[in-house]
Amino acid sequence: MRKYIVRRLLSIVPVLWLVSIMVFALIHLVPGDPVLVILGSSAQTEQVELMRQRLGLDQHIAIQYWNWATALLQGDLGTSIISDEPVAKLILERMPVTISVATAALLLSLAISLPTGIIAALRHNTYTDYFFMALVILAVSVPSFWLALLLMMLFSAQLKLLPMMGWVSIFDDFWQGVRYLILPSASLAFILAAIVARMTRSSMLEVLREDYIVTALAKGTPKRLIVFKHALKNAFAPVLTIIGFQVGFLLGGTVVIEDIYSIPGVGRLIVSAISNRDYPVVQGCILLVAAIYVFVNAAVDIAYAYFDPRVSYDQ
Repeated sequence: MRKYIVRRLLSIVPVLWLVSIMVFALIHLVPGDPVLVILGSSAQTEQVELMRQRLGLDQHIAIQYWNWATALLQGDLGTSIISDEPVAKLILERMPVTISVATAALLLSLAISLPTGIIAALRHNTYTDYFFMALVILAVSVPSFWLALLLMMLFSAQLKLLPMMGWVSIFDDFWQGVRYLILPSASLAFILAAIVARMTRSSMLEVLREDYIVTALAKGTPKRLIVFKHALKNAFAPVLTIIGFQVGFLLGGTVVIEDIYSIPGVGRLIVSAISNRDYPVVQGCILLVAAIYVFVNAAVDIAYAYFDPRVSYDQ
């Protein structure tokens, strides 16, 4: 097990290296010149050239990547072209906001999806099952940005129960922060909940048909004990995989949701940096999101050993 964990963590290194190359190349292929964004389109040619030399944009792209990657290995994500602040500082200021939204969305989705999937599996081919699966299809079909606008209109504009936009940290004012957190997290949670609920139902149905479950029922073992002690744990391995994959969806979805709700998170920072051609900020944000996604999926692979005893990592 220990050898597998070491190998799995070491495999992250080449993945992140390839991600860094792709991010750097794609960002520099985007049309637009950050120098003209800084100086304005009326800037003199001499001013433009001096600024390009100052930012290192006059060098070959391979040299630019080498300089950026070398600094990255030392923990330096670069400096923002627009604000002249360290990229790491800008990200660290906004990361707690994005983590709060994503974590709340994940917890809310699990609170909805796991009971829904379990009940649908236990009530297989009944009206309860059909009703829950219809809700799942509906939730998957609704884009998160459209749902966000719908929730804003209903709970903010019409009912005036929750704030429409803005942000208050739960560490500054817990209850007010929760009020600002409900709509953004709900906008992200419903699609994730639908996907996890469907996988939970499918996995539970497969496990409930296993011989050891049928034998336990025949022996008179309480059904609640069978479901929660045996079936749920064995059915949770594929569900865990889906949850790991959906972390990427949550991190990507916050880009749109934070912009809609005017939340000062990493997603809004990325949108602002892209519009301003602030290459270092965009590169730093995307690389951080990719790193989180890779580490989460590595953790999911390692956790398989607990939820599925049939998986062996000793080989």
